[in-house]
Amino acid sequence: MNKHNPTSPVTANVDQLSSVLTTVNHAKGLPNEHYIDPAIFAEEKRSVLFANWSGIGFGKDIPEAGDAKPINFLGMPLLMVRDRTGEIGVFQNTCRHRGMILVEEPTKIRGAIRCPYHSWCYGLNGELRTTPHIGGPGQNTHEDVDLKELGLTRIRSHIWRDVVFVNIDETAPEFEEAHADLIERWKEFEQPIFHGGETASFKLNVNCNWKLAVENYCESYHLPWVHPGLNSYSRLEDHYNIEKEGKYSGQGSLVYRQLKSEDGRVLPDFNGLSDKWDEGSEYVAVYPNVLLGVQRDHVFAIILEPVDLENTVEHIELYYSKPPQDAPELDDLRVENAGLWKTVFKEDIFVVEGMQKGRHGELFDGGRFSPAMDGPTHAFHHWVATQIEKGRTV
Repeated sequence: MNKHNPTSPVTANVDQLSSVLTTVNHAKGLPNEHYIDPAIFAEEKRSVLFANWSGIGFGKDIPEAGDAKPINFLGMPLLMVRDRTGEIGVFQNTCRHRGMILVEEPTKIRGAIRCPYHSWCYGLNGELRTTPHIGGPGQNTHEDVDLKELGLTRIRSHIWRDVVFVNIDETAPEFEEAHADLIERWKEFEQPIFHGGETASFKLNVNCNWKLAVENYCESYHLPWVHPGLNSYSRLEDHYNIEKEGKYSGQGSLVYRQLKSEDGRVLPDFNGLSDKWDEGSEYVAVYPNVLLGVQRDHVFAIILEPVDLENTVEHIELYYSKPPQDAPELDDLRVENAGLWKTVFKEDIFVVEGMQKGRHGELFDGGRFSPAMDGPTHAFHHWVATQIEKGRTV
């Protein structure tokens, strides 16, 4: 067979993963099939996204007891709910009777979660409360139907930095164990954060596989050409790589420049930060699909929603050390800060979409990495390949 003739995507994928699972100095990137082949996308859904702690939403979207928000996560209907104690729970958004969707739009639940089909009702904690006429007209109980066994299917979840993480297949280690290193690394930021309001929330629709957004975020190599404004003061040589095998990777900067108004006003810092953060900042991809950034006066979180094989929505939220209503005189700075980040994130769109188009080049072999600059991106590729091999073994 001619060496340029395409082989079976799955066969090629199996053969090429070994070239990913080596050191950055010699590795190739994930093969094309990981970006354009539906069969591989379905495999990654199970082995990568469902088998690990994936981000699906934000606590700020359900701020009060009774608030509920439906989420479509890779075709699976989920429901985030804040209960009467203030805790957030995640459930499968499916009635246990006939499989009806329970909640179609974000809403405030005044009493119970009521199925619109036969009016079975569930508490905010997922417990089945009432089953009208289940034993016949006027008979709301039946001896063969145990309400305790028919509560909503609870999804394993964890809240960190206002991101709602879920582990669909329930096989991942506890979140605090899986991400102990990053929690320790950023322990100075383990303090209350406050969402910046309407202007601090935006989303970008990008025509690319979700992994390309992770890969681009991980590295600073592209700064001089893609982000000339940012690179004018936070230069390539001011950045360093961050890599924690099997957990996360990203970049840090030694020259974070705090936003300052013409009259000298600045956003308030988080409490008790060490000198490292006076001019330092870090940007980390928490595998698989959450991107986090920390600076002295604000932080952000991005959830990458894998809509389908070649489309992703980036949900971006900015947070501060004090509630906006406590410092309305700083509204202009928060608006300016959000605008600056939006500009930076939009500058990346043509890159990730261009790489997606490039993955349709049948002769592309996954590419080579710069041993000095691409360590964080290779670390992500290595982790994805490891998860896929683990899934195939299981």
